[in-house]
Amino acid sequence: MAEYLDAQHMLSAEAARCRSAIRTGQHAGPTAGLAPGCVQANLMILPQALADEFLLFCQRNPKPCPLLAVTRPGQTDVPALGADIDIRSDIPRYRVWRNGELIAEPLGLHEFWRDDLVSFLIGCSFSFEEALLADGLEIRHISQGCNVPMYRSTIPTTGTGRLSGPLVVSMRPFCAADTIRAIQITSRFPAVHGAPVHLGDPALIGIADLGQPDYGDPVPLREGDIPVFWACGVTPQSIIQHVRPEFSITHAPGHMLITDLSNSRLAML
Repeated sequence: MAEYLDAQHMLSAEAARCRSAIRTGQHAGPTAGLAPGCVQANLMILPQALADEFLLFCQRNPKPCPLLAVTRPGQTDVPALGADIDIRSDIPRYRVWRNGELIAEPLGLHEFWRDDLVSFLIGCSFSFEEALLADGLEIRHISQGCNVPMYRSTIPTTGTGRLSGPLVVSMRPFCAADTIRAIQITSRFPAVHGAPVHLGDPALIGIADLGQPDYGDPVPLREGDIPVFWACGVTPQSIIQHVRPEFSITHAPGHMLITDLSNSRLAML
C-alpha cells in the first residue's frame, strides 16, 4: 500500500509540475508524452443553457465522449481530476468559438470566461497509447514526432434535439499482428475511447485521403500496414462547427489537460 501511495504521489507531483509549466507559459505545445502515467483530458466548455443537452449527447455517445468530470456553472477548478487545476489556464492552447466560427486560439481564458460556463472533461486516447507502447507496439505519430491524424468520418453520432454531426476518428497504422494486439489492449480502456470503430479501407467511412487529415498531422503507411481508427475526443469540435452554438470553448487538438488520475485506474481487468 505504501508503495502504491508513493507512486500515486509521484504521478500527482509530475502532473502538477506540468500544469504549472503550462500555466506560466513555459510549455505551449502539445501534451503528448508529458507526465507519463497520468490521464489527459479533452475539453468542451458550453453555456449552461446548452450544458444539459451536451451531457445527454455524451451519454448517448460514450465512445467519442467518455466523461471524466463535469463542473458547475462558472466553476474553474476540477477537484475530481487534480487539487490545483484551473480550467482557464492549465491547457496549453484553447479554441474559442462564436456561432460555430473559430475566433481565437488563446493560451488562457481569463478574458473569455463567463459565470454561466460549464466544463466537460473527456477521456483522451493518450491513455491507451501508453498501454500500446508498454506492449512494444509502435505508435507512428509518436515515433515521427507529430500529432495524431484525425478525420471527420461519415459515421453519424447519436444526436439530441440540437446536437448532432459526424464522428471524428483518430488513425494509427499497424501491421496485421499488431492490429489484433491493439484491439485487445484498447478494448480494456472504455473510459478513453475503447476499441477501434473501423479498420481497413478509409473510404468506407468517408475518408478520401489519409494524407489530408482534418486535424493533426499525416503519418506514413508502410507496406502491409492496416489503418486503424478510433473514436476521437475532437468529435465535439466537429459538432460545434455543425451545430454552430452561440458560444463555446474547446482545447486545441493535441493540447490536453493533464490530470492527477493514473492511466492504470482506467483499465478494465
